[in-house]
Amino acid sequence: MIWFFLLLGFLGLVSYSFIVKRVTSVTRTPAWLLWLVVMTPAFSLMVWTVLFGRTPMPIGLAIVLFLGCFLLYLYLIQRGRITPDPRSATQEGEPVQSSEPPIELPTEPVMTRPINKEEEDHLKSCFPWSVYYLQNLEYRPQAVICRGQLRSKPEVAYQTIRENIETHFGKRFYVVFQEGGDRKPFFVLVPNPFAQLDFSPRALRRPRVAAILAIVTAFTTTWAGQQLLQQVGLRGNPSFWEGVPYAIALMGFFAIREGGHYWTTLRYGIPATLPYFIPVLPLPQLPIGTVGAFLQIRSPIPNRKALFDVGVFGAMVGLVVAVILLVVGLTQSQIVNATEHPSVFKFEALLPQYSLLLTLACKAVFGNALAAKSAIALHPIAVAGWLGILFTAFNLMPVGQLDGGRMVHAVYGQRAGAMIGQVARLLLLVLALMQPHLLLWAVLLFLLPTIDEPALNDVTELDSSRDMIGLIALFLLIVIILPTPGVLLNALGM
Repeated sequence: MIWFFLLLGFLGLVSYSFIVKRVTSVTRTPAWLLWLVVMTPAFSLMVWTVLFGRTPMPIGLAIVLFLGCFLLYLYLIQRGRITPDPRSATQEGEPVQSSEPPIELPTEPVMTRPINKEEEDHLKSCFPWSVYYLQNLEYRPQAVICRGQLRSKPEVAYQTIRENIETHFGKRFYVVFQEGGDRKPFFVLVPNPFAQLDFSPRALRRPRVAAILAIVTAFTTTWAGQQLLQQVGLRGNPSFWEGVPYAIALMGFFAIREGGHYWTTLRYGIPATLPYFIPVLPLPQLPIGTVGAFLQIRSPIPNRKALFDVGVFGAMVGLVVAVILLVVGLTQSQIVNATEHPSVFKFEALLPQYSLLLTLACKAVFGNALAAKSAIALHPIAVAGWLGILFTAFNLMPVGQLDGGRMVHAVYGQRAGAMIGQVARLLLLVLALMQPHLLLWAVLLFLLPTIDEPALNDVTELDSSRDMIGLIALFLLIVIILPTPGVLLNALGM
């Protein structure tokens, strides 16, 4: 029973940090309320176990409970959307039908009408007829929608009109350039709630917070490394300091990965914090010491090129580091017999068949010594590499604000990216029915909104080289999450 409560606590911590990091940026609904709805099925199962012991919960009750909480979770997110769709009502308040993707930017209501009559004349003068022929202005409480005909290249139109608007209005508005359902580009002026805030690097980096979290995470990961040595049987009674190599390896992976994201934000002039580590106390059955690191981006992404680079660069650099750590750690690992109850987190007897990438790495290191019934007792450095690969794979999922979600949004556009996210979630859920270790991933993906926030210039498309990198990233995701086919196992003598 004690392990059940420890697992419940770990799941609660992971889900709360997940909601705070990924969901609260698109909804005003409090994180604690969303977390409570998400954890209600787990809490209900805990109460049922206490009251009825090992008697299983009726399947009908379980389905109603999980489905009801899932629908309530989606409703709370939608109800608390930070910026309502500016096309959801006309000037008189009557609903209109539109197939255009919603505009979601971190704004607050500032006035009933964003500009007055005199400012309207200035706004019209910002649209040269030879660049973008303005035909209509539509007013919403939090936006001004400018519709017309594009008469130049999208990047030229956006740059020209944004500079003109900044000349007249300063930093008062975000200038968003999107494609509607009819494939016609339109501009939207959204009040900038951060116009008066200090976005200087010194104000955003918050080095003290980052340093404190890094020190605490260094302690928890060192402790976890000590427990891993004992768990996998590589040391009988390891000292605390013998966990340092694991701490350096895992924190190094996250530092390089998030450092790649941070460098990309600096390159494009996007306000962002320093990377923050997330420490957790190592559980006896899952001693990892941290659930990752993240940085906070404090303004919309300027264009789809920047959106792609921010999402993919750190992920690819991190994946290279994780694979190197895995291979180095495997050279210090041992082959053992497979256990009756394997798990993707059973580091003392990990099955290589869980992942095609893991199988190829193990075969390259151990060669013919790896047989059909073999498992691997992972050295802590290999554990750090394996965790890094799993973390990268999850973030490469093409859903919402994950790295993969930003990538498909940048490559295919916001609308197509959201559709790809929906399909990806369903496919992973089907795969989880055959590979139960993916079930937690599938559940977490359904907690994420599929629509990512638009880039300011969400019309200009990417170059062919980035399109190719995006396809390579999706291919690597498939290589990581798919189990090794039986035909390949036979060919490898496994």
